[in-house]
Amino acid sequence: MPDQTVLTPRQLIEWASRQFENNDLYFGHGTDNAYDEAAFLVLHSLGLPFDEYDESLDKPVQADQKKQILELVNERISTRKPTAYLLGEAWFAGLPFYVNEHVLVPRSPFAELITEQFSPWCDADKVKSILDIGTGSGCIAIASAFAFPEATVDAIDISNEALLVAKKNVERYELQDRVALIRSDLFHELKDKKYDLIIANPPYVDDEDMAVLPAEYKHEPALGLYAGKDGLDIVRRILNEAADHLTENGVLVVEVGNSQHALSEHYPEVPFMWLEFEHGGEGVFLLTRDELQRWFS
Repeated sequence: MPDQTVLTPRQLIEWASRQFENNDLYFGHGTDNAYDEAAFLVLHSLGLPFDEYDESLDKPVQADQKKQILELVNERISTRKPTAYLLGEAWFAGLPFYVNEHVLVPRSPFAELITEQFSPWCDADKVKSILDIGTGSGCIAIASAFAFPEATVDAIDISNEALLVAKKNVERYELQDRVALIRSDLFHELKDKKYDLIIANPPYVDDEDMAVLPAEYKHEPALGLYAGKDGLDIVRRILNEAADHLTENGVLVVEVGNSQHALSEHYPEVPFMWLEFEHGGEGVFLLTRDELQRWFS
């Protein structure tokens, strides 16, 4: 910590950024560089806005606040715990969410698709029912509920602990009447329910990638990451069952990340539509119900 007795938020951000750079941290949980990570930590701790200039950035920080920030920076470095866990908050699709180590830190490129209402593949006015598979913190389900105000959302997860986190977020946004939280191993508890849109961000990390994960990822639940030798254990099950839970014009959208190549090799004849993102991200495919019925029924 600089030896000045009085520091501003701007100075604290610059200092924290240097500490992060000098200690070889990994950034991949909502930020992708040391400066943005430092800004998130400092501004959140001080209750200052992230997305606009605020004159408070150049006002002195109280001693107790400076001490708190110092402790958080040191903990981020010594434990390699993602800042979102230290603060208990992460952002997704422009919304803040409560998170803890029972759920993955939100970072999916689905945010871009949701804000665009999955256009042009979905007619937003006709989407009345959505399924979110592996809801974790509930961020995808909640963002989808806002993007499709006429739709109801079923958000499923196999983890009771994750569903407790999602419950906090659903209540925070007062969406209890539109977002239902269901403990289910994929489609098992859904019986014959059908949806206009199924969104899945399942575990997809394979053996090779699990072995070399940065320390930051080891704070996340392995249940939300690991999916067998080739990373496709869960995705294969989704593909084999999804058609039975889609409406006539329904679509399935799944994130498989680094397992994209393995999936294409495993199903070389399937016409996966791999989506492109303006703001970064890859490994997300889309299939219609008709395509699923043809290739997986």
